[in-house]
Amino acid sequence: HVYDMVHYGHSNQLRQAKAMGDHLVVGVHTDEEISKHKGPPVFTQEERYKMVRAIKWVDEIVEGAPYVTTLQTLDKHNCDFCVHGDDITLTVDGRDTYEEVKRMDRYRECKRTQGVSTTDLVGRMLLMTKAHHTNMDNSDYQQHAGNLGKGPKGHSPWTGVSQFLQTSQKIIQFASGKEPQAGDTIIYVAGAFDLFHIGHVDFLETVFRQAERPYIIVGLHFDQEVNRYKGKNYPIMNIHERTLSVLACRYVSEVVIGAPYAVGKDLLDHFKVDLVCHGKTEVLPDKDDTDPYAEPKKRGIFRMIDSGNGLTTDIIVQRIIENRLQFEARNQKKEAKEIAVIQALKRREGGEKT
Repeated sequence: HVYDMVHYGHSNQLRQAKAMGDHLVVGVHTDEEISKHKGPPVFTQEERYKMVRAIKWVDEIVEGAPYVTTLQTLDKHNCDFCVHGDDITLTVDGRDTYEEVKRMDRYRECKRTQGVSTTDLVGRMLLMTKAHHTNMDNSDYQQHAGNLGKGPKGHSPWTGVSQFLQTSQKIIQFASGKEPQAGDTIIYVAGAFDLFHIGHVDFLETVFRQAERPYIIVGLHFDQEVNRYKGKNYPIMNIHERTLSVLACRYVSEVVIGAPYAVGKDLLDHFKVDLVCHGKTEVLPDKDDTDPYAEPKKRGIFRMIDSGNGLTTDIIVQRIIENRLQFEARNQKKEAKEIAVIQALKRREGGEKT
């Protein structure tokens, strides 16, 4: 798979695939291979390999997997069958990419995740509206959304408003189900974890290495809270989507859905937290101007973590928008050429008739 912008839809696909067998091998293409078929990816192959490895259902990855999955590929990696989403993929010459493995009954299908796609996420970034947030009921927001989110037909011009429907079943499918055991170090981290990306993975991996037996709890702030400290149209993914994205990561044991901004006594005592970590990103004060980490600092259990990765959601959004604009520019050039050819042909036909 390409796995360029890895999102919870991909994770859900991998979860379904893992449930069909015992050992999940995931093939990830090189940058060169993707450029040939789809134009250059936003993330490098190294970033993409690391991202896929961080998904908890993945047992093994094949770096530089061929674009077309053949029987030979399956045999080489001791795989009984391959799994793909229920959308068709065609090769350059218009043939079904999975023709051969289907014929030999070594193909299985999993369902696409409703409410998310890379195109949809890019659309949200380009639109920069807040219509994908949950529980935004203040009137100026509604007015803003009312003006912005409607095309001529009175519905969103994009699928850009999140159509994702959270159910308890989905949360159960993604949850670890693990309780902390005696001897575990309970580590709490909090944030938006928006558009869950390689910067988050590197941070959580570094946090994971802080203890012999880490049990990591991620506190996710509600959309309105994130918007308060991030501004613009953040978060791009609403609380339900961020919950699944974080739960899919192998370093995470538990998620608090809508964590308080201030990491206070109640939370620390309730979860019996041994260590609170925060990365290099700036910590904005709470609404009352207090430090949200005052209590863990007072207890001497606060630790700053440097993962060595400076990637933020902002940088990623920039990267994706730039990539998309280049992609569109390329397509427009191609279209312009085609239109020019058609017009030339039409003129020639017109000339012959007179």
